[in-house]
Amino acid sequence: MELWIVSTILVVTIFLLVTEKIPIDLTAIGVLVALMVTGILEPKEALGGFANPAVITVASMFILTRGLNRTGALAYVSEKMIEYSRGNDRRILIMAMLGTAIPSAFLNNTPVVILFISIIMSVCCEYGLSPSKYLIPVSYSSIVAGTCTLIGTSTNILISDLSVKYGYGAIAMFELSSLGIPMAIIVITFLYFAASHSMPQHKAPVCELSGEAAPRYLAEFSVPAQSKLIHLDPYEFFNENYPSIELFELIRGPFIYYPEREKLKTSEKDLLFVKGSASDLVAILHESIVELPHKVKELNFSASDEDSIIVELIIPPESKFIGEQPIQSNMQGELGIQIIAVKRKGIHYSRQKLRNLNLSIGDILLIHCTREKLEELRNNSDLIILEDVHHRIINKKKAPVALLIFIGMIFAATMGVVDIVVGAATAVFLMILTGCIQARDAYRSLDVKILLLIIGTIALGTAMEKTGAAKVYTEEFLTPFRGQSPILILSVFLLLTSTLTQFMSNNATAVLLLPIAISTALSIGVDPRPFIIGVCFGASCSYASPLGYQTNLLIYGPGGYRFKDFLKLGIPLNLLTWLLSSLLIPVIWPF
Repeated sequence: MELWIVSTILVVTIFLLVTEKIPIDLTAIGVLVALMVTGILEPKEALGGFANPAVITVASMFILTRGLNRTGALAYVSEKMIEYSRGNDRRILIMAMLGTAIPSAFLNNTPVVILFISIIMSVCCEYGLSPSKYLIPVSYSSIVAGTCTLIGTSTNILISDLSVKYGYGAIAMFELSSLGIPMAIIVITFLYFAASHSMPQHKAPVCELSGEAAPRYLAEFSVPAQSKLIHLDPYEFFNENYPSIELFELIRGPFIYYPEREKLKTSEKDLLFVKGSASDLVAILHESIVELPHKVKELNFSASDEDSIIVELIIPPESKFIGEQPIQSNMQGELGIQIIAVKRKGIHYSRQKLRNLNLSIGDILLIHCTREKLEELRNNSDLIILEDVHHRIINKKKAPVALLIFIGMIFAATMGVVDIVVGAATAVFLMILTGCIQARDAYRSLDVKILLLIIGTIALGTAMEKTGAAKVYTEEFLTPFRGQSPILILSVFLLLTSTLTQFMSNNATAVLLLPIAISTALSIGVDPRPFIIGVCFGASCSYASPLGYQTNLLIYGPGGYRFKDFLKLGIPLNLLTWLLSSLLIPVIWPF
């Protein structure tokens, strides 16, 4: 009976994590409640994850990463690397990938990617390049770099702690480097040569705040019934008749199209997202070629009016606005802005459809505000202005101190002076004590959803072990491979892990599959260590879907990507990392 209960909870959990019908933190709490109410776990067992060293270490890494960001230690190095590119697209690509990969080997990669979204947008603005050429490689570089060290991703920390729990020892700080570094080099090399041919050339609407003599403005227009644009290619029309107007997106119904790569004819009620000079924007309004779809506030395109502007904002992972309904809540009043539209993974929500929309990570808000309000938004950590290069207040004098504390933690943990959880907690204490980060900011940096997800899935893993479910699943998994070599079974298990992590978070995938991995190894009479390492690499290599990794979600909107853009590079990379792991793990960690 208990087996069926745990299996039902597992299936429902996977379904909710994949579909996100409810928030992932609520799913995690539901798992804890279900396991306690059904009597599968005692409260002490179910809630044991709150005191788990992996949770403390992951929470500490969130704070340390914020400390390095707030002191400007990361931004300074990153921006200098991009400056070195001098506008050469190949140099920009390699600098961006290396600039992301190196810190991502030691830090939570989400803030690193957030930083590079801003940097890439600024560089592309400066040199007239397409950010879509760089943002997917930046995300993928950060993902593969996270597999190089124990602290490169929370998944590795979690698996290391569970490995200790099951009696197979911790993963050393640089134990994964023998495979992670070669894999990172191969992946980055592949991206360097393949990205320029595979990625779209979508230009993002940046630079409208550059302060040039004749500023250009972002605007969203609808096509009226009498417009002479109807049945014409809008991209060609503006190029021929209004060369200052650049067309970025055509919105038809809920779907977003990119006219520079998709030949389309304009229809009535289409929405056009453009950037142009004030005079041309006013001209096409006066000639009834387009009209304003949003009547809530008059958008002033007068050439003499420098105060009325439209910008794009992105919702970062730590934003307090996640889950809020932007129209129903007091968000607009609190920020002093007018929300025109929201874009989410290729879907457009106009004001009429915003009423019941809950904001999520990576959503882009098209807003109307004053320049005075824009300065306030720049210092708001709950939003990112896509055109900015990070104008948040930083304390550069503390950068050397922050770097010294972080390097000291890595050295102490590597040399075995202290356990990683002790080192990480000590480093957090020292950063707050020395003023590298304020306690209030440290609390805000914690991604509670991720921490709750880890706690909930740890409890589910414990239940699978206690009820024997993991053993049953292992036997079912092994049935088609009875008598096959351990190398083949490991390879198949890697493929299973890599596939599942495209649709679930890497932490959830790791916790659910690790007990099965260990049971599989024991059932065929081999050392579980290669299978434990296999879960580390399989669970973290999520390239073929924007859903499986937070950084992929973040760059989806700013890059103007479609789901298929992730498949172009993601599938080859998943196959490549699966093949490398299958060949090298048995050599580096023998059975």
